[in-house]
Amino acid sequence: MENAPAGRPRRRDRHGRGLRGRLVPPVVNVGGRDIRVPVSQTRGERFDDLVLDAVEELEQRWANELKDVEFAVEDVPAVSLGVDAALDEGVLVDQTSGGSVPLGRLLPAGVDDQGRTTVARVVVYRRPLEARAADRLDLADLVHDVVVDQIARLLHLDPDEVDPPPS
Repeated sequence: MENAPAGRPRRRDRHGRGLRGRLVPPVVNVGGRDIRVPVSQTRGERFDDLVLDAVEELEQRWANELKDVEFAVEDVPAVSLGVDAALDEGVLVDQTSGGSVPLGRLLPAGVDDQGRTTVARVVVYRRPLEARAADRLDLADLVHDVVVDQIARLLHLDPDEVDPPPS
């Protein structure tokens, strides 16, 4: 590797493209508290925050019923979607695509293969929801609707009972 000529600083920007992204720290300390900077978050982290927001809003009303429920985010569903693939009733699918794209899933409490008890788990699939959202607000609404639908299935209630529409 060749050294830079004397008197001229060595440049890291060899191809003239400039910096490759924003220089934003992931965390800022304000008043002794570390606060995450939203601009530095990945799409996955922003999606996780949307799910947490939806869950926190519903936990205010359904705290006792949701205390043992786990919430998870997966990028894509781990199911085979062949022509004759059958989805179990805990899977919420996009009806506009012929019912073939899972958006969320409810895994009820039960017993696993080793005989251990498991808690109920609500899984939200990030990529299918992002593909259907026009913008961030639309994505937040979709995430909220999926979480409400899965909680309604878990509690055997109508989604409007879980999260009543504004009057």
